Amino acid sequence: MKTADEFASPPADYRLFVPDGWFQISLLPEERDRSIVALADLQFRGIDNAPHLKSQLMRDLQKKAKNAYAIGGTELYLSLLMAGPVPLASSLLISVPAPDEWPQCSDPDELAEHLVSRNGVGDGELGVVGLEAAGRAVRRRRKAADPENEMGNTGLSTTLTYYVPIPATKRWLMLTFSTPLDPLADRMVELFDAVAGTLHWA
Repeated sequence: MKTADEFASPPADYRLFVPDGWFQISLLPEERDRSIVALADLQFRGIDNAPHLKSQLMRDLQKKAKNAYAIGGTELYLSLLMAGPVPLASSLLISVPAPDEWPQCSDPDELAEHLVSRNGVGDGELGVVGLEAAGRAVRRRRKAADPENEMGNTGLSTTLTYYVPIPATKRWLMLTFSTPLDPLADRMVELFDAVAGTLHWA
């Protein structure tokens, strides 16, 4: 496994390990519907008397997937994990923003300064961290109201975003984790950090 500083030219791809129980939805328009139907069938397996709820879920997923694709999303994962009867709701969007959406830099310290100057930190956290194989990255944790983020949740969601410079380019890979489970937010963020730590370039 090569580390970020060993790439003299841009990597062909990236790799990331996610927990069992996270379902991947394809964001490609030609594959999106098939993924959404598969997830809805899985969630409503053995439940035949809730067609309205199933249809609503599929509409929410369609909207989420389309919005994610429009902002450069490449992969979307939704957690189907349970802790007893409690669903551990969370999501991960992996995206590569268009070049004109970020300053033309490849240095995490520079990007961190830009993000602070543009939006501040508020009561969140923002800093530069090291990922074992993927290199240095900007890590940002915050809470925000996002009615679309967790399929209808209108409370505060905890969002953890990693901005990772793609080696030998001025582009960035973004890992955006989110959960609406405020009482479990710290534990969920520990899981998100562990997932981000598996990122490596190929």
